[in-house]
Amino acid sequence: MFDLLQYTFIQNALIAAILASVACGIIGAYVVVKKIVFISGGIAHASFGGVGLGYYLGINPMFGVLPFSLLSALVMGIVSKKSKIPEDSAIGILWSLGMALGVIFVYLTPGYAPDLMTYLFGNILTVPRLDLYLMLVLDIVIVGAVYLFYKEFLSLCFDEEFTTVQGVPTEKLYLLLLCIIALTIVVLIKVVGIILVIALLTIPATLSRKFTNNLKRMMLISIVFGIVISVTGIGLSYALDVPSGATIILVLSFVYGFVAFGMDILESRHVSKS
Repeated sequence: MFDLLQYTFIQNALIAAILASVACGIIGAYVVVKKIVFISGGIAHASFGGVGLGYYLGINPMFGVLPFSLLSALVMGIVSKKSKIPEDSAIGILWSLGMALGVIFVYLTPGYAPDLMTYLFGNILTVPRLDLYLMLVLDIVIVGAVYLFYKEFLSLCFDEEFTTVQGVPTEKLYLLLLCIIALTIVVLIKVVGIILVIALLTIPATLSRKFTNNLKRMMLISIVFGIVISVTGIGLSYALDVPSGATIILVLSFVYGFVAFGMDILESRHVSKS
């Protein structure tokens, strides 16, 4: 592995893994605790419309995904809170609409859309330096927003009704949280792709929750899990010549299954002894 560090694309991949792990570790904790995995998945899939728009306009698709994912987050948040349509139905409709728009934009784009599969399934080994700068800026925004609104987000996740009674504008706070989730999704797209992004957003946080109920510790443990497992996935994907995004998710799933099964055995033994 150390011999591989001389290659620029491996260096970029490792930096991308660290940046992605920071974002998904912090925001994934909110997604898991608040139980908004489905709406997060909806934002991720709807953002494919931004990929198609980027190809259609002839710009870097990442710059198309950024505003499109933010718009999707706001629309889903407003519809889920104010519409009479059931939340899961509204998310499903907007999810499908975003994907459909992306397909239409790609179809209308003259010629072949290069690297389209990268945005769907990810390829961390091909992340260019420009995307790393964008990921770094988004990480700074995400960390800054969480630092400023940590207490408010904490109250929102654990007791939204009490937070509302205290005079906190919970609806605006909820929309802000969804927008930060949208930024996190943009960070993760080039790592595991739109299809698999929800796994990287939720598995490390779910895993860390087995070790602590403290939100800050959850975030830190999630970040560590994300970095270690992502780097392991990169090494395996390079060695086996298989897709990097899928390999990272498989390693994550294996580690989660191993830890969950191991902890269940330890708990059952503890109960039997007592």
